[in-house]
Amino acid sequence: MNPAFTNLGVMLVMMQVSKKMDWENPSTVFYVRILYSVCTLFCLAVYLYVRQQIISKNDLTTMKYVEPASPFGGSSEEKLIVTTVKDYDLKQIQSSIKGVFTGLAMMGFMHLYMKYTNPLLMQSISPVKSALESQIVKIHLFGKPAIGDLKRPFAAASMFGAAAPAKTDKHTIETAEVSGNGGVKEE
Repeated sequence: MNPAFTNLGVMLVMMQVSKKMDWENPSTVFYVRILYSVCTLFCLAVYLYVRQQIISKNDLTTMKYVEPASPFGGSSEEKLIVTTVKDYDLKQIQSSIKGVFTGLAMMGFMHLYMKYTNPLLMQSISPVKSALESQIVKIHLFGKPAIGDLKRPFAAASMFGAAAPAKTDKHTIETAEVSGNGGVKEE
């Protein structure tokens, strides 16, 4: 099932649940805070466990791919990336961990400074769902093979539809190596 549709479904259900809650009752707010904290800690624990699995597997298989140009990121040229599976996976999981802390900071601002309580309930379930649907978690936690949608490099998610996937074909990589437009080795 498409994660975008299930995210929409989860949000609609959580909005209905949120409407039925008594947000003026301090004990309701307290328990929702606990729920949010537990869900955030669960996500962080999943990502840290996956990070430990990546480090323990120590897969030093070399990966080469050409990262597409990003008009929104300021890059107008494709870039050759040479890395290992371990380093690529660590970069992906580090990005997920940063996402947890970014969400925590945003929710802290919205809840503590702006006094919004409804987003606490809605943002309790969504990060857990995202963590368990993450490609890197599927590979390292659930033991799924890295084929199909889970083949590295992962297709970058985009807000505006499908993003251009990284190119891994031999001709594109050789052209990028010869052209001198990259060859960035990530360590």
